[in-house]
Amino acid sequence: MTVTVETPDLRIVTDGLRFPEGPVCMPDGSVALVEIEARRITRVAANGAKSTITTVTGAPNGLAPGPNGMLYVCNNGGFSWHEEPGLLRPGFQAADYSGGRIERVDPATGSVETLIRAVDGRPLRGPNDLMFDAHGGFWFSDLGKVRARDRDHGGAYYAKADGSGAVEAAFPIFGGANGIGISPDGKTVYVAETETGRLWAWDVEAPGRLRKEPWPSSNGGRVICQFPGYRRLDSIAIAASGNIIVATLVAGEITTVSPAGEILRVVKMPERMPTNICFGGPDMRTAYITLSTSGKLAAMRWDEPGFRLPHG
Repeated sequence: MTVTVETPDLRIVTDGLRFPEGPVCMPDGSVALVEIEARRITRVAANGAKSTITTVTGAPNGLAPGPNGMLYVCNNGGFSWHEEPGLLRPGFQAADYSGGRIERVDPATGSVETLIRAVDGRPLRGPNDLMFDAHGGFWFSDLGKVRARDRDHGGAYYAKADGSGAVEAAFPIFGGANGIGISPDGKTVYVAETETGRLWAWDVEAPGRLRKEPWPSSNGGRVICQFPGYRRLDSIAIAASGNIIVATLVAGEITTVSPAGEILRVVKMPERMPTNICFGGPDMRTAYITLSTSGKLAAMRWDEPGFRLPHG
């Protein structure tokens, strides 16, 4: 099947952000997001005005709405950074790396609470993304950290909203577990593997428990889509239809993949690192996209509605 690459009519909501990711549509119409390099969680009003919700040590990465209006944060512990005019990008594990963890933030007060630092006695390395399910818990990914001569394996995990009962659900994901999402019926978990350009899927048997495929699957999952060429995968959003929408790095695209693994739509972005996408608006068809190396939050009309997230 030939897929047409579309160039959208993007509206820039705001700029001047320091590597934004993890956009979340808030009840008041604003968008909360993380600025990874600035170690800051920021609220962007509809008119583009920015205000600080809180700052953290380490580096905030993924962001998701949780129970009681709280924001849940994947903190990756810190990156080193490379900057040149008009381009900011992360590098290796930071010299002041402070360990990976899951944090909970009260957007009203800015208070930060650490929920999880280790699972089964193994420290989290670089938590990246998370999404709540209909059972009150959340799935989250750990990308791992990269150093000059070695790197960690990634994995997928599950925990209750208070951080208890954390379990390792799938490991290893060798190229780093980045975006993570759940099908609207709650029956499938998807993970985007960054360095290989693979989209993985597992059937959900129970909260925190995935059905495992036999060898030769390395982690019990099944690859439903191998992206062509040199494409690295970042965050996942889920459409109400069940389609999986993947922020696709290097090529600078947002890619819609069917649950069967067919690439349905490719939307070209104006830079190489469109990292995250979320949906809002009354009909859930306003897509907010973080253009990270150039520090922008963009918006566009999407061709189908996004899945309305629990607590969203």
